[in-house]
Amino acid sequence: MDLLQKRESKETLFTSVSTGDNPPKGICPPMKKSSKVCGTNYPLSIAFIVVNEFCERFSYYGMKAVLTLYFLYFLHWDENTSTSVYHAFSSLCYFTPVLGAYMADSWLGKYKTIIYLSIVYVVGHLIKSVGAIPNLGNQVVHVVLSMTGLTLIALGTGGIKPCVAAFGGDQFEEEHGQERSKFFSVFYLSINAGSLISTFITPVLRGDVECFGGDCYALAFGVPAALMVIALIVFIAGNGMYKKTPPQGNVLLEVWNCIWFALTNRIKNRSRHIPKRNHWLDWASEKYSSQLIAEVKMLTRVLFLFIPLPMFWALFDQQGSRWTVQATKMNADFGGYVLQPDQMQFLNPLLILVFIPVFDFGLYPLIDLCKFNFTPIKKMATGMILAALAFAVAAIVELKIEENVMPVLVPKESYIQVLNLADGDIEVSIQDYEQFRHPIKPFQDPDEYSRLILSSNQQNLRFQIQFQGSSFTFNHIIQEKTVNSLIVYQTEGSLASRLIKDMEQKPTEGMSAVRFINTLELDANITLRNEEFVSINKSYGVSRYSILARGRYNNVKCQVGAEESILHLGLLDFGAAYTVVITNTSVKGFQTSKTEDIAANNVHISWQTPQYLLISAGEVMFSITGLAFSYSQSPASMKSVVQAGWLLTVAFGNAIVLIVAQAAPLEQWVEFILFAALLFIVFVIFSIMGYFYISVDPEELIPKEEKEELSSCKDMIDLVIKNTEVENGCGH
Repeated sequence: MDLLQKRESKETLFTSVSTGDNPPKGICPPMKKSSKVCGTNYPLSIAFIVVNEFCERFSYYGMKAVLTLYFLYFLHWDENTSTSVYHAFSSLCYFTPVLGAYMADSWLGKYKTIIYLSIVYVVGHLIKSVGAIPNLGNQVVHVVLSMTGLTLIALGTGGIKPCVAAFGGDQFEEEHGQERSKFFSVFYLSINAGSLISTFITPVLRGDVECFGGDCYALAFGVPAALMVIALIVFIAGNGMYKKTPPQGNVLLEVWNCIWFALTNRIKNRSRHIPKRNHWLDWASEKYSSQLIAEVKMLTRVLFLFIPLPMFWALFDQQGSRWTVQATKMNADFGGYVLQPDQMQFLNPLLILVFIPVFDFGLYPLIDLCKFNFTPIKKMATGMILAALAFAVAAIVELKIEENVMPVLVPKESYIQVLNLADGDIEVSIQDYEQFRHPIKPFQDPDEYSRLILSSNQQNLRFQIQFQGSSFTFNHIIQEKTVNSLIVYQTEGSLASRLIKDMEQKPTEGMSAVRFINTLELDANITLRNEEFVSINKSYGVSRYSILARGRYNNVKCQVGAEESILHLGLLDFGAAYTVVITNTSVKGFQTSKTEDIAANNVHISWQTPQYLLISAGEVMFSITGLAFSYSQSPASMKSVVQAGWLLTVAFGNAIVLIVAQAAPLEQWVEFILFAALLFIVFVIFSIMGYFYISVDPEELIPKEEKEELSSCKDMIDLVIKNTEVENGCGH
């Protein structure tokens, strides 16, 4: 097996083999001349195909990188719905290649199929981008446009998937097999380059560029749309240079008809008097040749091994959904540079580019030196284990994140903290709640909220406060399923209190929240970043929470009467909520005291790196090895069918995530463990299946006379190569 077969991605390895690519039996392929890159045997047309693929992959992966956050924060869907729609779209993208292959092989040919479906692709991108403009219609309009756009994109990207690489392979003469192999390596590089660059850039366009008063999803979708337009223009520009093979029938349809006829024929002949046959496919012998039946038998053996594979993809494709959501709950500050949560996906294509040479030229040869028979099936099983471990690591990270989240509010429960704004220590207790007794220093930042068990959906609680030798009693009604702060302050020589509602959940999107308490005798007006204006009433008035981007706020204007001052709020961190108390005038201006109502995200996003390392290593061992192994075990005429089967495992894997997200909502860390456990079970099943699998050589199916014809063809090709070695030049 050559180096190409080891390196092809999950999308392109078999696309170079398509129905109609092989010449008719006994006829040597014709020798056609085409424009070449100067001094080489590379057709000039492949440059257009490689650039087209780079732009298309940039378009697809760039759009998909920000898709989950678009569902969450633009369409305001919950995490389960966002995850379900994300994986429904991904699944559709891997079902539609079957349709694209049928169109190319049975109807339009590869070139026209690529052109027509690319136009559908572009229209889908444009509709998707327009649907991300906030001012255009209401929520229903945005959802309709988004779903329409995604459906067209799925049809476009899936439809051209089995055509582009195969069309590139068609550009080479048969005697230039080595150049064709190198082309596929460059083609695969363009896929990963487009994926790597786009998954890093489009999240920046979304999060770091502001438009329409918020994250710029329209730009994040618009740039990929522009790249797809460029991809289409570049592909059309090479029209005059392409070799175009006409459609010559779809082998997938032929295989299906053979299997269907065998099954129906077997059912019709159930009588005991009819002799049994060695294999159920032998019941197709009345209509189909023994050669085709033998090839379909070999095909079904390979496809049987595919049955457990969707579970791997169910885990792998959650990088863009569950793992991205997890990243939104983490600290993404790298010494001043803030990484967007959806940018973490760029680690996968980066690590793939690193791992492929490391595994091929380092790890695998080292294992061979140890005399360990590391077969393709063992490599795939190891890839499954690595993916399961990745989700176990993700579960541990999720548990650490959840240590810092707000508690889930349930009926007949409430949470409270006390803010002491007096100038001396106080001690607070609640009648009938013996466990609630807290000594609190002035302006002390409370460590955590205290949980209160209520007798009904609301309860009148009696608070007793000790201050400077005196006792004060206050009554406040506490509602169930609320988070509250009790403000204790001095007024007119006595003590007073006020109960205020707090935020119940962390700010989303890694934002921060801040509110102000004005202890002054005049109203205060505060101007935050982006000219956001906050007005606070005098005498312990409390503002609403303002949602701000994470950052340092050291030049906040505060206007009190005729006096203006600058407030230094310091760092407002990821996912935190703060209360800032404005107190009396000092020499340097107004004084502030900041307390943290909700703790900031304290798990750094870099802790996701181990899970990305494991899942990427698993992909190299599972996906690339699995494709190469399947390629080696299938007849030449059936490789396009094997590719279709492989892509369908990805489609079904995404469908599994959709089902789990909708049917069994679980705590996130539990769901991660569930997927890891399911993949481990699949690993055991697949290992047993692989143990009993016997490798075969597809060439054994080729009749002797056909082998002689192919050998004669090869001799003629070798002669042509020798005669043309001295003729290579510009434009040859």
